[in-house]
Amino acid sequence: MTSSAEFLSFGEIMLRLKTPGNERFFQSPNFEATFGGGEANVAVALANYGLNSGFVSALPDNDVGDAAIRELRGFGVDTAQVRRSGDRVGIYFLETGANQRPSKVIYDRDRSSICAAAPGDFDWPTIFDGAKWLHITGITPALSQSAADLSLECVKAAKAAGVTVSCDFNYRGKLWKYGKTAPEVMRELVKYVDVGIANEEDCQKSLDISVDVNVESAELDTAKYEALSAKVLEIYPEMSTIAITLRESFSADRNGWSACLRTREGGFKLSRRFEMTDIVDRVGGGDSFASALIYGLNAYEDRQQSLEFAVAASCLKHSILGDFNRVTVPEVEKLMSGDGSGRVQR
Repeated sequence: MTSSAEFLSFGEIMLRLKTPGNERFFQSPNFEATFGGGEANVAVALANYGLNSGFVSALPDNDVGDAAIRELRGFGVDTAQVRRSGDRVGIYFLETGANQRPSKVIYDRDRSSICAAAPGDFDWPTIFDGAKWLHITGITPALSQSAADLSLECVKAAKAAGVTVSCDFNYRGKLWKYGKTAPEVMRELVKYVDVGIANEEDCQKSLDISVDVNVESAELDTAKYEALSAKVLEIYPEMSTIAITLRESFSADRNGWSACLRTREGGFKLSRRFEMTDIVDRVGGGDSFASALIYGLNAYEDRQQSLEFAVAASCLKHSILGDFNRVTVPEVEKLMSGDGSGRVQR
């Protein structure tokens, strides 16, 4: 079946099982069951911004897989290219931290449908017919050798079809267990990427590219990120743009939030910084930045404005429970304009 989506995201949607409030695992016999996952989060946010968004994945042909598809369709995401195969939906367990206690994630993704998917399972020429953009992350290649091979096949096919490729490098140390290191896989995949997206550690741990940046420090030296972004574009001449989110983590509830962007034509840009206190849910914060950056790069000619849209949208995500960023373009643009008072709108 041909997809009508112009903006595609490829990866895994998972069942998210979160403890109530800020409880520890099994403090009470309850979990809040929703859906999420980096690439699915991007597809949902793009649909919320009014873009023609589609999700490419594999899900089992059972009730849980059906529920995941209904969730995506409820946001207006095209699911025509979700392959019904495999035996299970991946799961992640989330314990939300507070103050000096960090949040904790436990993955249960082995042998999920996307882990078992392999090159040749997807009809890429059909999928990319009429597509404009593909988003992928460093999470799916970390799941299994076949998922890594499939991810590489995906980006190669996208480039052959003239589709712009964005990639959030997304290093997940708990997932790289099948014998390959992240740089071994990601350095090859990123050769096919036009727009790179990372946080303060992804360039180092996914691509083995570093400058003297201490990722454990709460305070950030933006001059070093200016050097880091330049180094990434130097090593990957095919890449036109690199964006790096800058998080200052003072506690689980209080973060500083900003980002930088470098393009080959426009040079280095630094965003406004937001002080985020009383964070509701920071999971999905990076995905909300990635999706908003994709929107911004397509909606605004001014790359500074594209960056500011991405930072404002991801700032708002930290106030929303769940993986998905349930905000609209007018809401983001209102925060961009300086209205962050939080006053009741009547």
